[in-house]
Amino acid sequence: MGGGSTAGRWRRWRDFAPLAALTVPVLAGAGLWFADRRGAASGCWAATASVTLLVTLRWLVQSLRRRRIGVDVIATLALITSLLVGEYLAGAVVALMLATGHTLESYAQGRATRDLHELLTRAPRRARRRCPDGEVQDVDVNDIREGDRLLVGPGEVVPVDGFAEDAATLDESAVTGESQAVERRAGDRLASGVVNAGAAFGLRAAAVAAESTYAGIVRLAEEANAEKAPMVRLADRYSAAFVPFTLALAGIAWAVSGQFVRAVAVLVVATPCPLLLATPIAIVAGLSRAARRGVLIRNGGSLELLGRARTLLLDKTGTLTTGRPETAGVVTAPGGDGDELLRVAASVEQLSSHVLAAAVVREAKDRDMRLVVPAEVTEEPGQGVCGRVDGRLVRVGQHGGELPDWAVRARRQAEADGLSTVWVSLDDVLAGAVLLRDPVRPDAADTVRRLRQAGFYRLIMVTGDRPEVAERVARAVGVDDVVPRCSPQEKVARVRTESEQAATVMVGDGINDAPALATAGVGVALGATGATASADVADAVLSVDRLDRLADAVEIARRSRAIAVQSAGAGMGMAVAAMVAAAFGLLPPVAGAFLQEGIDVAVILNALRALGGGTPGRASSADGAEPAGGGTSCGT
Repeated sequence: MGGGSTAGRWRRWRDFAPLAALTVPVLAGAGLWFADRRGAASGCWAATASVTLLVTLRWLVQSLRRRRIGVDVIATLALITSLLVGEYLAGAVVALMLATGHTLESYAQGRATRDLHELLTRAPRRARRRCPDGEVQDVDVNDIREGDRLLVGPGEVVPVDGFAEDAATLDESAVTGESQAVERRAGDRLASGVVNAGAAFGLRAAAVAAESTYAGIVRLAEEANAEKAPMVRLADRYSAAFVPFTLALAGIAWAVSGQFVRAVAVLVVATPCPLLLATPIAIVAGLSRAARRGVLIRNGGSLELLGRARTLLLDKTGTLTTGRPETAGVVTAPGGDGDELLRVAASVEQLSSHVLAAAVVREAKDRDMRLVVPAEVTEEPGQGVCGRVDGRLVRVGQHGGELPDWAVRARRQAEADGLSTVWVSLDDVLAGAVLLRDPVRPDAADTVRRLRQAGFYRLIMVTGDRPEVAERVARAVGVDDVVPRCSPQEKVARVRTESEQAATVMVGDGINDAPALATAGVGVALGATGATASADVADAVLSVDRLDRLADAVEIARRSRAIAVQSAGAGMGMAVAAMVAAAFGLLPPVAGAFLQEGIDVAVILNALRALGGGTPGRASSADGAEPAGGGTSCGT
């Protein structure tokens, strides 16, 4: 802890060091000036401008290497011309202005990345693994394998994705922002990264650490923390017009008046801190606020694009629906016992990690049924599980043979109702089926309405499911269009088609969504429930199983982008007015430098407003209400 504090102090000192180093000679020069030592004062100011010139020249060289002339060329010319005409105080003020702006940027960057650093420091490193002989071993989290039985003690972070073996009380506030503890039942799927807020409980690992939810979120946080260049894209678009205008105005003022000092004054007041700094500050602040709401955005370019996107494509399963099936009923062959069928099916399914198996087991436990440990259990991926219960051979899953009339009728009704069918055979005779539904997320319809209010014109649901099921979900949530039976390749094609018309966002959670997420302008993965492959290619990840946080992220992105545009536009407007006054000789270089300093500080402080502004979407979650994703719908 002490090392981290020392590192934090060192970073703060490093951020403020350039401003302090330049402020000292500027103030010293002021003191020498009032002491009537004008030559020494000019020397201090000239040294300040010269040192800063070296820095801006490095910026300019970096821009030229990228074959791009940005707004930093104006700052460089302002310093050079101030030194050439002997306006050393003006040059020093320009230097101080640049240092002030960069210090404010570092301050905003430090605040904005604090949430991401907290994610990194909370990443679990050790875990407790339970051995067959009952011994509990302390192991490295990377040594955990799928199927391992773990023990999560009070106050410990859940190390990998898995299934709770006991009831658990979890604190998810660090990831979700919700302060209220969440109760989970045995059999619920838990995402790594949440904290045990109750008694110790058992956890069966469902993934290795590198493939767990939290690992993907941490990787994204590291990338978001490291990538900075895309944040200046707005500034580049402004500078394409502003740089030529500034140079032309300075040249005209010099040519018409014959006074080079007027050109210097124009360049001094044009020094574009609002473009160099205000825009990145607003965008970085937006990244910070989104992270606090459980949405990790890869870089500023993605945030900016999210703020102006107009078309949204959403996967159905796990995105608009919970992705966590619930039992809708049990059908049996004539004369069969539905309760007994469910009991034996759940007994066999206890040893399966399939999401449908968890739903069957959960239903049996909710009915307080006595489950037994099955024998001779085998599982064939995609087909189901087989085992012996009370001496009978029980098969649960797909049915490859011909269906009797009662089963055909049951299947047709299930398809009409949008239900999945899990067939159960006893001693190789089809005995019945468990019917499952994937419920629509309780917050889906409200979130779709909020997304429309945030500026999306088209909302399209893409799914591989049957048309009747897709239409039912589409009507429930209120999207504009539905594309059923959509393969991963067809999702990519649809994303490309929509992207030709407007900036497009794609939201999904499965491995089959990864290509479409990578193709979209902004790909958003549901990291709390989705596959690691989706999170790895996405531009943003929802680290909490709440779809309404997507609407929060869009509102934050739009507000941050609006503040960035406002800051840059207002700063440039005031700068242009000052430039015109300087061109007419009404504003000498020194006065112009101080005026521009005031303009820049005001605009940058305005950009810092993006760090605040209240909590988005608060009205959509009433106080005291269970959040969407709480109870049984989260953690899968």
